[in-house]
Amino acid sequence: MNLLHTIAAFIVALGVLIVVHEYGHYLVARLCGVKVLRFSVGFGRSLYVKRIGKDQTEWVIAAVPFGGYVKMLDEREGPVAPQDAPRAFNRQSVWRRFAIVLAGPLFNFAFAILVYAGLFMHGLPEARPVLAEPPAGSAAALAGLRGGDTVRAVGDEQIATWQELRWRVLQAALQRETLRLETLSERGHIASVSLDLRAFPADEVESDAMEHVGLRLYRPPLDPVLGQVLAGGAAERAGLAAGDRVVRLDGAPLASWDALVAAVRASPGKPLRLTIERDDTTRTLEVVPDAVGPAEARVGRIGAAPRVPPSHAEKMLVRVQHGVAESFTKAVAKTADISIFSLKMLGKMLLGEVSWKHLSGPVTIADFAGQSAQMGWISYLTFLALISISLGVLNLLPIPLLDGGHLMYYLIEIVKGRPVSERAMELGQRVGLALLLVMMAFAFYNDLNRLLTG
Repeated sequence: MNLLHTIAAFIVALGVLIVVHEYGHYLVARLCGVKVLRFSVGFGRSLYVKRIGKDQTEWVIAAVPFGGYVKMLDEREGPVAPQDAPRAFNRQSVWRRFAIVLAGPLFNFAFAILVYAGLFMHGLPEARPVLAEPPAGSAAALAGLRGGDTVRAVGDEQIATWQELRWRVLQAALQRETLRLETLSERGHIASVSLDLRAFPADEVESDAMEHVGLRLYRPPLDPVLGQVLAGGAAERAGLAAGDRVVRLDGAPLASWDALVAAVRASPGKPLRLTIERDDTTRTLEVVPDAVGPAEARVGRIGAAPRVPPSHAEKMLVRVQHGVAESFTKAVAKTADISIFSLKMLGKMLLGEVSWKHLSGPVTIADFAGQSAQMGWISYLTFLALISISLGVLNLLPIPLLDGGHLMYYLIEIVKGRPVSERAMELGQRVGLALLLVMMAFAFYNDLNRLLTG
Protein backbone atom coordinates (compact mmCIF):
# COMPACT_ATOMS: atom_id res chain seq x y z
CA MET A 1 0.00 0.00 0.00
CA ASN A 2 2.90 2.34 0.71
CA LEU A 3 4.05 2.08 -2.93
CA LEU A 4 0.50 2.69 -4.16
CA HIS A 5 0.21 5.78 -1.92
CA THR A 6 3.51 7.09 -3.29
CA ILE A 7 2.44 6.54 -6.91
CA ALA A 8 -0.96 8.13 -6.29
CA ALA A 9 0.58 11.16 -4.53
CA PHE A 10 3.09 11.56 -7.37
CA ILE A 11 0.44 11.36 -10.11
CA VAL A 12 -1.80 13.87 -8.31
CA ALA A 13 1.16 16.24 -7.86
CA LEU A 14 2.10 15.95 -11.54
CA GLY A 15 -1.50 16.50 -12.61
CA VAL A 16 -1.97 19.60 -10.47
CA LEU A 17 1.31 21.24 -11.50
CA ILE A 18 0.90 20.44 -15.20
CA VAL A 19 -2.64 21.86 -15.22
CA VAL A 20 -1.48 25.01 -13.40
CA HIS A 21 1.39 25.58 -15.84
CA GLU A 22 -0.49 24.82 -19.03
CA TYR A 23 -3.58 26.73 -17.94
CA GLY A 24 -1.40 29.84 -17.74
CA HIS A 25 -0.51 29.41 -21.43
CA TYR A 26 -4.13 28.60 -22.31
CA LEU A 27 -5.73 31.51 -20.47
CA VAL A 28 -3.40 34.20 -21.82
CA ALA A 29 -3.64 32.72 -25.34
CA ARG A 30 -7.42 33.03 -25.18
CA LEU A 31 -7.15 36.57 -23.81
CA CYS A 32 -4.91 37.44 -26.76
CA GLY A 33 -7.44 36.01 -29.22
CA VAL A 34 -5.41 32.95 -30.22
CA LYS A 35 -7.36 29.83 -31.14
CA VAL A 36 -6.45 26.88 -28.89
CA LEU A 37 -6.78 23.46 -30.53
CA ARG A 38 -5.80 21.18 -27.65
CA PHE A 39 -5.10 21.28 -23.92
CA SER A 40 -3.31 18.03 -23.02
CA VAL A 41 -2.28 16.71 -19.63
CA GLY A 42 0.35 14.12 -20.52
CA PHE A 43 1.80 12.91 -23.82
CA GLY A 44 1.18 9.98 -26.13
CA ARG A 45 -2.05 8.08 -26.64
CA SER A 46 -5.19 9.90 -25.53
CA LEU A 47 -7.09 8.21 -22.70
CA TYR A 48 -9.82 10.82 -22.44
CA VAL A 49 -10.92 13.50 -24.92
CA LYS A 50 -13.67 16.10 -24.57
CA ARG A 51 -14.36 19.00 -26.95
CA ILE A 52 -15.58 22.20 -25.31
CA GLY A 53 -16.53 25.71 -26.47
CA LYS A 54 -17.19 27.33 -29.82
CA ASP A 55 -13.63 26.51 -30.96
CA GLN A 56 -14.18 22.86 -29.97
CA THR A 57 -10.91 22.84 -28.01
CA GLU A 58 -9.84 19.28 -27.17
CA TRP A 59 -9.28 18.68 -23.46
CA VAL A 60 -7.14 15.55 -23.26
CA ILE A 61 -5.72 13.24 -20.60
CA ALA A 62 -2.89 11.24 -22.21
CA ALA A 63 -1.09 8.04 -21.25
CA VAL A 64 2.35 9.43 -20.31
CA PRO A 65 1.90 11.84 -17.38
CA PHE A 66 5.37 13.47 -17.44
CA GLY A 67 4.29 16.83 -18.86
CA GLY A 68 1.63 18.45 -20.95
CA TYR A 69 1.10 21.02 -23.69
CA VAL A 70 -1.27 23.59 -25.18
CA LYS A 71 -1.53 23.33 -28.96
CA MET A 72 -2.47 26.59 -30.65
CA LEU A 73 -3.41 27.36 -34.22
CA ASP A 74 -0.17 28.02 -36.11
CA GLU A 75 0.45 28.39 -39.85
CA ARG A 76 3.91 26.84 -39.47
CA GLU A 77 2.35 23.52 -38.44
CA GLY A 78 -0.32 23.12 -41.13
CA PRO A 79 -2.84 24.85 -43.35
CA VAL A 80 -5.08 27.42 -41.68
CA ALA A 81 -8.46 28.55 -42.96
CA PRO A 82 -8.38 32.20 -44.16
CA GLN A 83 -11.02 33.28 -41.63
CA ASP A 84 -8.92 31.81 -38.78
CA ALA A 85 -5.57 33.22 -39.91
CA PRO A 86 -5.75 36.33 -37.65
CA ARG A 87 -6.14 33.97 -34.65
CA ALA A 88 -2.98 31.97 -35.43
CA PHE A 89 -0.18 32.15 -32.86
CA ASN A 90 2.45 33.06 -35.44
CA ARG A 91 0.37 36.07 -36.57
CA GLN A 92 0.44 37.65 -33.09
CA SER A 93 2.76 40.50 -32.16
CA VAL A 94 6.01 39.56 -30.43
CA TRP A 95 4.71 41.04 -27.18
CA ARG A 96 1.61 38.82 -27.23
CA ARG A 97 3.68 35.73 -27.99
CA PHE A 98 6.02 36.70 -25.17
CA ALA A 99 3.10 37.05 -22.73
CA ILE A 100 1.57 33.69 -23.75
CA VAL A 101 4.85 31.83 -23.21
CA LEU A 102 5.71 33.65 -19.98
CA ALA A 103 2.28 32.90 -18.47
CA GLY A 104 3.06 29.22 -17.79
CA PRO A 105 5.98 29.78 -15.39
CA LEU A 106 4.22 32.80 -13.84
CA PHE A 107 1.22 30.62 -13.01
CA ASN A 108 3.58 28.19 -11.25
CA PHE A 109 4.86 31.03 -9.06
CA ALA A 110 1.32 32.31 -8.49
CA PHE A 111 0.21 28.84 -7.37
CA ALA A 112 3.06 28.69 -4.82
CA ILE A 113 2.18 32.16 -3.54
CA LEU A 114 -1.47 31.15 -3.05
CA VAL A 115 -0.46 27.98 -1.18
CA TYR A 116 1.99 29.75 1.11
CA ALA A 117 -0.45 32.61 1.74
CA GLY A 118 -3.16 30.10 2.67
CA LEU A 119 -0.81 28.30 5.06
CA PHE A 120 0.28 31.58 6.67
CA MET A 121 -3.37 32.55 7.19
CA HIS A 122 -4.27 29.07 8.51
CA GLY A 123 -1.45 29.19 11.03
CA LEU A 124 0.98 26.43 11.88
CA PRO A 125 2.49 25.25 15.17
CA GLU A 126 6.24 25.47 14.65
CA ALA A 127 9.30 24.89 16.81
CA ARG A 128 10.80 27.91 18.54
CA PRO A 129 14.47 28.53 17.63
CA VAL A 130 15.80 27.30 20.97
CA LEU A 131 19.28 25.78 20.75
CA ALA A 132 20.64 22.61 22.29
CA GLU A 133 24.26 22.58 23.49
CA PRO A 134 26.42 22.66 20.31
CA PRO A 135 29.18 20.06 19.87
CA ALA A 136 32.61 21.17 21.02
CA GLY A 137 34.67 22.64 18.18
CA SER A 138 31.68 23.27 15.93
CA ALA A 139 31.10 26.65 14.27
CA ALA A 140 28.19 27.27 16.65
CA ALA A 141 30.32 26.56 19.73
CA LEU A 142 33.17 28.73 18.43
CA ALA A 143 30.67 31.57 17.89
CA GLY A 144 29.77 31.43 21.59
CA LEU A 145 26.28 29.89 21.28
CA ARG A 146 25.10 27.85 24.25
CA GLY A 147 22.35 25.40 25.03
CA GLY A 148 19.11 27.13 25.98
CA ASP A 149 19.80 30.22 23.85
CA THR A 150 16.86 31.41 21.77
CA VAL A 151 17.73 32.99 18.42
CA ARG A 152 15.63 36.15 18.07
CA ALA A 153 17.06 37.67 14.88
CA VAL A 154 19.31 36.90 11.92
CA GLY A 155 20.99 40.08 10.77
CA ASP A 156 18.32 42.76 10.93
CA GLU A 157 15.44 40.32 10.43
CA GLN A 158 13.41 39.08 13.40
CA ILE A 159 12.63 35.35 13.38
CA ALA A 160 10.19 33.29 15.41
CA THR A 161 10.68 29.69 14.26
CA TRP A 162 13.35 27.06 13.83
CA GLN A 163 12.43 26.73 10.13
CA GLU A 164 13.17 30.43 9.55
CA LEU A 165 16.58 30.01 11.20
CA ARG A 166 17.32 26.90 9.12
CA TRP A 167 16.47 28.73 5.87
CA ARG A 168 18.71 31.71 6.69
CA VAL A 169 21.60 29.43 7.65
CA LEU A 170 21.20 27.42 4.42
CA GLN A 171 21.27 30.60 2.32
CA ALA A 172 24.36 31.90 4.11
CA ALA A 173 26.07 28.50 3.79
CA LEU A 174 25.55 28.54 0.02
CA GLN A 175 27.11 32.01 -0.18
CA ARG A 176 29.75 31.21 2.48
CA GLU A 177 28.91 34.28 4.52
CA THR A 178 29.13 35.22 8.18
CA LEU A 179 25.76 35.41 9.93
CA ARG A 180 25.04 37.79 12.79
CA LEU A 181 22.64 36.21 15.29
CA GLU A 182 20.87 37.94 18.15
CA THR A 183 20.19 35.54 21.02
CA LEU A 184 18.34 35.55 24.32
CA SER A 185 19.80 33.35 27.06
CA GLU A 186 17.78 31.44 29.68
CA ARG A 187 18.69 34.18 32.16
CA GLY A 188 17.33 36.90 29.88
CA HIS A 189 20.70 38.16 28.61
CA ILE A 190 20.67 39.48 25.02
CA ALA A 191 23.82 38.90 22.97
CA SER A 192 25.00 39.29 19.38
CA VAL A 193 27.25 36.58 17.93
CA SER A 194 28.83 35.98 14.53
CA LEU A 195 28.43 32.53 12.98
CA ASP A 196 31.29 32.07 10.52
CA LEU A 197 30.18 30.01 7.49
CA ARG A 198 32.95 31.09 5.13
CA ALA A 199 34.59 27.66 5.33
CA PHE A 200 31.35 25.74 4.84
CA PRO A 201 31.96 23.02 2.21
CA ALA A 202 29.77 23.84 -0.80
CA ASP A 203 29.23 20.14 -1.51
CA GLU A 204 27.41 19.80 1.83
CA VAL A 205 24.97 22.65 1.26
CA GLU A 206 22.00 20.32 0.71
CA SER A 207 22.87 18.05 3.62
CA ASP A 208 21.78 19.03 7.13
CA ALA A 209 23.53 22.41 7.23
CA MET A 210 22.32 23.03 10.78
CA GLU A 211 23.88 19.83 12.09
CA HIS A 212 27.08 20.53 10.16
CA VAL A 213 27.64 23.87 11.90
CA GLY A 214 26.50 22.56 15.29
CA LEU A 215 23.05 24.17 15.47
CA ARG A 216 20.71 21.69 17.11
CA LEU A 217 17.13 22.14 18.21
CA TYR A 218 16.68 21.85 21.96
CA ARG A 219 14.47 18.93 22.86
CA PRO A 220 13.25 18.56 26.45
CA PRO A 221 13.67 15.08 27.98
CA LEU A 222 10.77 12.88 26.89
CA ASP A 223 9.50 9.51 28.05
CA PRO A 224 9.84 6.69 25.47
CA VAL A 225 6.16 6.84 24.49
CA LEU A 226 5.07 6.82 20.85
CA GLY A 227 2.87 9.74 19.89
CA GLN A 228 2.71 9.11 16.14
CA VAL A 229 3.52 6.16 13.87
CA LEU A 230 4.18 6.85 10.18
CA ALA A 231 2.11 4.76 7.79
CA GLY A 232 4.26 2.18 6.02
CA GLY A 233 7.26 2.71 8.31
CA ALA A 234 9.22 0.06 10.18
CA ALA A 235 7.34 0.80 13.43
CA GLU A 236 3.95 0.18 11.83
CA ARG A 237 5.18 -2.96 10.10
CA ALA A 238 6.35 -4.30 13.47
CA GLY A 239 2.93 -3.68 15.04
CA LEU A 240 3.79 -0.61 17.11
CA ALA A 241 1.04 1.96 17.67
CA ALA A 242 0.60 5.45 19.08
CA GLY A 243 0.45 5.32 22.87
CA ASP A 244 2.89 2.42 23.25
CA ARG A 245 5.47 2.91 26.04
CA VAL A 246 8.82 1.24 25.35
CA VAL A 247 10.16 -0.07 28.66
CA ARG A 248 12.99 -2.33 27.48
CA LEU A 249 15.26 -2.50 24.44
CA ASP A 250 16.97 -5.84 23.81
CA GLY A 251 16.23 -6.73 27.44
CA ALA A 252 17.80 -3.60 28.96
CA PRO A 253 15.65 -0.93 30.68
CA LEU A 254 14.94 2.14 28.58
CA ALA A 255 14.64 5.48 30.35
CA SER A 256 14.12 8.13 27.65
CA TRP A 257 13.07 8.80 24.09
CA ASP A 258 16.60 10.00 23.24
CA ALA A 259 17.99 6.61 24.26
CA LEU A 260 15.52 4.90 21.92
CA VAL A 261 16.45 7.23 19.07
CA ALA A 262 20.18 6.62 19.62
CA ALA A 263 19.68 2.84 19.54
CA VAL A 264 17.54 2.99 16.39
CA ARG A 265 19.98 5.25 14.56
CA ALA A 266 22.86 2.91 15.42
CA SER A 267 21.02 -0.17 14.09
CA PRO A 268 20.11 0.29 10.40
CA GLY A 269 18.74 -2.98 9.07
CA LYS A 270 19.35 -4.80 12.37
CA PRO A 271 16.47 -6.25 14.42
CA LEU A 272 15.71 -4.68 17.82
CA ARG A 273 13.53 -6.32 20.49
CA LEU A 274 11.24 -3.75 22.09
CA THR A 275 9.24 -4.55 25.20
CA ILE A 276 6.22 -2.27 25.29
CA GLU A 277 3.33 -1.49 27.61
CA ARG A 278 -0.07 -1.15 25.96
CA ASP A 279 -3.48 -1.14 27.65
CA ASP A 280 -2.07 -2.52 30.94
CA THR A 281 -0.41 -5.40 29.12
CA THR A 282 3.25 -6.04 28.29
CA ARG A 283 4.41 -7.54 25.02
CA THR A 284 7.66 -7.87 23.06
CA LEU A 285 7.92 -6.92 19.37
CA GLU A 286 10.78 -7.05 16.92
CA VAL A 287 11.38 -4.00 14.75
CA VAL A 288 13.96 -3.70 11.97
CA PRO A 289 14.92 -0.03 11.41
CA ASP A 290 14.99 1.11 7.80
CA ALA A 291 18.46 2.08 6.59
CA VAL A 292 18.57 5.66 5.31
CA GLY A 293 21.38 7.89 4.10
CA PRO A 294 24.48 7.26 1.96
CA ALA A 295 26.18 3.87 2.20
CA GLU A 296 29.10 5.21 4.23
CA ALA A 297 26.87 6.92 6.81
CA ARG A 298 23.62 4.98 7.03
CA VAL A 299 21.42 5.37 10.07
CA GLY A 300 18.31 3.58 11.24
CA ARG A 301 14.78 4.98 11.19
CA ILE A 302 11.51 3.37 12.28
CA GLY A 303 9.03 6.12 11.38
CA ALA A 304 7.76 7.13 14.81
CA ALA A 305 7.54 10.37 16.77
CA PRO A 306 7.35 10.86 20.55
CA ARG A 307 4.32 11.90 22.54
CA VAL A 308 4.90 15.51 23.61
CA PRO A 309 3.13 16.60 26.83
CA PRO A 310 1.09 19.83 26.52
CA SER A 311 3.45 21.62 28.93
CA HIS A 312 6.40 20.91 26.63
CA ALA A 313 4.42 21.88 23.54
CA GLU A 314 3.51 25.25 25.02
CA LYS A 315 7.15 25.96 25.85
CA MET A 316 8.74 24.68 22.64
CA LEU A 317 6.11 25.51 19.99
CA VAL A 318 4.74 28.78 18.66
CA ARG A 319 1.70 29.14 16.43
CA VAL A 320 2.57 31.41 13.51
CA GLN A 321 -0.48 33.03 11.94
CA HIS A 322 -0.84 36.19 9.87
CA GLY A 323 -3.54 38.40 8.38
CA VAL A 324 -4.46 38.37 4.69
CA ALA A 325 -2.20 41.23 3.53
CA GLU A 326 0.81 40.10 5.57
CA SER A 327 0.31 36.48 4.48
CA PHE A 328 0.47 37.42 0.80
CA THR A 329 3.48 39.66 1.39
CA LYS A 330 5.33 36.87 3.18
CA ALA A 331 4.24 34.35 0.53
CA VAL A 332 5.66 36.50 -2.27
CA ALA A 333 8.91 36.95 -0.34
CA LYS A 334 9.17 33.22 0.37
CA THR A 335 8.53 32.31 -3.27
CA ALA A 336 11.13 34.85 -4.42
CA ASP A 337 13.68 33.57 -1.86
CA ILE A 338 13.28 29.96 -2.97
CA SER A 339 13.45 30.93 -6.67
CA ILE A 340 16.65 32.92 -6.18
CA PHE A 341 18.16 30.15 -4.06
CA SER A 342 17.36 27.61 -6.81
CA LEU A 343 19.06 29.80 -9.43
CA LYS A 344 22.13 30.20 -7.21
CA MET A 345 22.31 26.44 -6.75
CA LEU A 346 22.11 25.89 -10.52
CA GLY A 347 24.78 28.52 -11.08
CA LYS A 348 27.12 26.88 -8.59
CA MET A 349 26.48 23.48 -10.21
CA LEU A 350 27.53 24.92 -13.59
CA LEU A 351 30.66 26.43 -12.00
CA GLY A 352 31.49 23.14 -10.29
CA GLU A 353 31.15 24.60 -6.80
CA VAL A 354 28.18 22.37 -5.94
CA SER A 355 27.91 18.72 -6.93
CA TRP A 356 25.42 17.61 -9.58
CA LYS A 357 24.38 14.85 -7.18
CA HIS A 358 21.85 17.32 -5.74
CA LEU A 359 19.87 17.22 -8.99
CA SER A 360 16.80 15.04 -8.46
CA GLY A 361 14.73 13.07 -10.95
CA PRO A 362 11.19 11.67 -10.97
CA VAL A 363 11.94 8.79 -8.59
CA THR A 364 13.18 11.10 -5.83
CA ILE A 365 10.32 13.53 -6.43
CA ALA A 366 7.82 10.66 -6.24
CA ASP A 367 9.39 9.52 -2.97
CA PHE A 368 9.05 13.00 -1.48
CA ALA A 369 5.47 13.20 -2.75
CA GLY A 370 4.60 9.98 -0.95
CA GLN A 371 6.35 10.98 2.28
CA SER A 372 4.75 14.43 2.38
CA ALA A 373 1.29 12.99 1.66
CA GLN A 374 1.68 10.55 4.58
CA MET A 375 2.63 13.43 6.88
CA GLY A 376 -0.65 15.27 6.15
CA TRP A 377 -2.23 17.79 3.83
CA ILE A 378 -0.13 20.71 5.08
CA SER A 379 3.13 18.92 4.24
CA TYR A 380 1.75 17.83 0.87
CA LEU A 381 0.66 21.36 -0.05
CA THR A 382 4.07 22.68 0.98
CA PHE A 383 5.68 20.04 -1.26
CA LEU A 384 3.45 21.06 -4.19
CA ALA A 385 4.38 24.73 -3.73
CA LEU A 386 8.10 23.92 -3.65
CA ILE A 387 7.93 21.75 -6.79
CA SER A 388 5.81 24.38 -8.53
CA ILE A 389 8.53 26.97 -7.90
CA SER A 390 11.18 24.57 -9.20
CA LEU A 391 9.10 23.97 -12.34
CA GLY A 392 8.72 27.71 -12.88
CA VAL A 393 12.45 28.34 -12.45
CA LEU A 394 13.39 25.43 -14.73
CA ASN A 395 11.06 26.61 -17.50
CA LEU A 396 12.51 30.13 -17.40
CA LEU A 397 16.05 28.91 -18.10
CA PRO A 398 17.21 30.19 -21.52
CA ILE A 399 17.33 26.70 -23.01
CA PRO A 400 15.64 26.07 -26.38
CA LEU A 401 12.67 23.67 -26.08
CA LEU A 402 11.81 25.27 -22.72
CA ASP A 403 9.67 28.38 -22.27
CA GLY A 404 12.80 30.35 -21.40
CA GLY A 405 14.32 29.45 -24.77
CA HIS A 406 11.31 30.84 -26.63
CA LEU A 407 11.43 33.98 -24.48
CA MET A 408 15.10 34.37 -25.43
CA TYR A 409 14.17 34.20 -29.12
CA TYR A 410 11.45 36.83 -28.63
CA LEU A 411 13.84 39.16 -26.80
CA ILE A 412 16.25 38.87 -29.74
CA GLU A 413 13.36 39.62 -32.10
CA ILE A 414 12.43 42.70 -30.06
CA VAL A 415 16.03 43.99 -30.19
CA LYS A 416 16.69 43.14 -33.87
CA GLY A 417 13.22 44.01 -35.13
CA ARG A 418 12.82 40.69 -36.95
CA PRO A 419 12.34 37.03 -35.91
CA VAL A 420 15.23 34.65 -35.37
CA SER A 421 16.00 32.69 -38.55
CA GLU A 422 14.66 29.16 -38.98
CA ARG A 423 18.25 27.87 -39.21
CA ALA A 424 19.23 29.46 -35.89
CA MET A 425 16.10 28.08 -34.23
CA GLU A 426 16.83 24.60 -35.59
CA LEU A 427 20.37 24.69 -34.21
CA GLY A 428 19.05 26.00 -30.91
CA GLN A 429 16.56 23.13 -30.68
CA ARG A 430 19.38 20.62 -31.10
CA VAL A 431 21.52 22.29 -28.45
CA GLY A 432 18.54 22.56 -26.11
CA LEU A 433 17.67 18.90 -26.58
CA ALA A 434 21.26 17.90 -25.82
CA LEU A 435 21.31 20.01 -22.64
CA LEU A 436 18.00 18.58 -21.44
CA LEU A 437 19.16 15.02 -22.13
CA VAL A 438 22.33 15.65 -20.09
CA MET A 439 20.29 17.06 -17.19
CA MET A 440 17.88 14.11 -17.36
CA ALA A 441 20.80 11.67 -17.41
CA PHE A 442 22.28 13.23 -14.25
CA ALA A 443 18.86 13.23 -12.57
CA PHE A 444 18.15 9.58 -13.38
CA TYR A 445 21.68 8.58 -12.32
CA ASN A 446 21.18 10.35 -8.97
CA ASP A 447 17.82 8.62 -8.54
CA LEU A 448 19.37 5.23 -9.26
CA ASN A 449 22.29 5.96 -6.92
CA ARG A 450 19.89 6.92 -4.10
CA LEU A 451 17.89 3.72 -4.62
CA LEU A 452 21.01 1.53 -4.50
CA THR A 453 22.47 3.28 -1.45
CA GLY A 454 19.20 3.64 0.48
